[in-house]
Amino acid sequence: MYGPAAVLLATVLVLIAALLAAVAAGTLARLDGATYPAAVMRAATTFAAAITLAAAVTGALASVTR
Repeated sequence: MYGPAAVLLATVLVLIAALLAAVAAGTLARLDGATYPAAVMRAATTFAAAITLAAAVTGALASVTR
């Protein structure tokens, strides 16, 4: 239904949004006084959560539209 370019564009947009959220979480954690390793762990957790959320939403939309 959608071309490969649309799928690639959507994937890139989701990755950029997840990276921005991770950078923001890491920065806020560091400003809050967390150590560098703790801030990186918060950023990684946020990135993983954003990707997981995107996958869950994609799966739900795929099952609804069929």
